Amino acid sequence: MERRVAERVRGALGPLGFEAHAFKVGWYNAVLQPAFHLPYPDDTLAFVVLSTPSMFDKALKPFVNKEWLEIIRDPVDQCVSHHLSRMKENIDIIFDYEILPSRKPKFLAQTAAHVAGAAYYYQRKDVKLDPWGKKKIYGVCIHPKYGGWFAIRGLLLFPDIQVPFLEQSAPVDCVNTEEKRIELLEQFNFHWRDGRYRDIIEVKERYSEEQKTYFATPPAERFRLLGLTQEAQRSTLH
Repeated sequence: MERRVAERVRGALGPLGFEAHAFKVGWYNAVLQPAFHLPYPDDTLAFVVLSTPSMFDKALKPFVNKEWLEIIRDPVDQCVSHHLSRMKENIDIIFDYEILPSRKPKFLAQTAAHVAGAAYYYQRKDVKLDPWGKKKIYGVCIHPKYGGWFAIRGLLLFPDIQVPFLEQSAPVDCVNTEEKRIELLEQFNFHWRDGRYRDIIEVKERYSEEQKTYFATPPAERFRLLGLTQEAQRSTLH
């Protein structure tokens, strides 16, 4: 069952520049405090969905060209929502930008990517000789193929499908020296704007210059980069 569902999910999302990695809800809940648990039985099938560098050309641009009159918020969020919501199965979807009334995120994206084997979540605890003292240090996921040139977009949950025998795949530990891990966390926490942390490993593919410019531009100005004028944007609000 899991294999058939995975083939359908990956068949639908793969050509659009997305990756989908299967996991059991119990793997995720086991490493988090109860406040962050997903409210499903442990054996419930889920997928974490990532966007790869090719998503920009394969999914976002065609979506904007076809649906621009309907775009009233962030084009990437709407593009992702459009494609994930087209799944025909009985699924629940949680997007990366959704939050609970408590202001906590509905799911911890990097933890989900790690337990699904999609990308390794490097955290302070992965460094033996911690050089940061009392500073707050945030962790970051690194993909074995794309380094930091990817994004975690959402979860697909299948409440009716239980997969007690699903085997867990460990994420690839591609930043496997103490020095490199310190360098990664330093770059991500203190120099994230320059994006150097994304290239902590040799990557197979990274964002195009056009895509880098798009994501470096304040959200309100991104419409112009995609050919959406302020007037067209305002007209969609009526």
